[in-house]
Amino acid sequence: MLDVAQVFAWGRMFAGYAQCESLSDAARATFDPGKPCAICRAVSRAREASVPAPLRAGSAEKLILISEVPAEFVARNETPAWPDTGGRRPEARASDVPLPPPRGLASAPIA
Repeated sequence: MLDVAQVFAWGRMFAGYAQCESLSDAARATFDPGKPCAICRAVSRAREASVPAPLRAGSAEKLILISEVPAEFVARNETPAWPDTGGRRPEARASDVPLPPPRGLASAPIA
């Protein structure tokens, strides 16, 4: 949400500067870190407040990270075999394909 607020602030600043300056000067003034607007300052304060405080020495979070053991990686070199068909072969077609092919119900004449 802070990114959305920052983009809104930049758009508002650019629109304001573009009314009385050229587009390049308006863009330069919009992104000048020395001239933040009220919304930019509020977003900056919110970003600083959202950064977690540094962990105290001996805190539980550090102990959990230290005690974690990564899972062992095992690489296998197995190639999967095709399923055994037991020597069976597909059946051969006993008759020829009917000519002309059979017609579906959609092409039957209406009586």
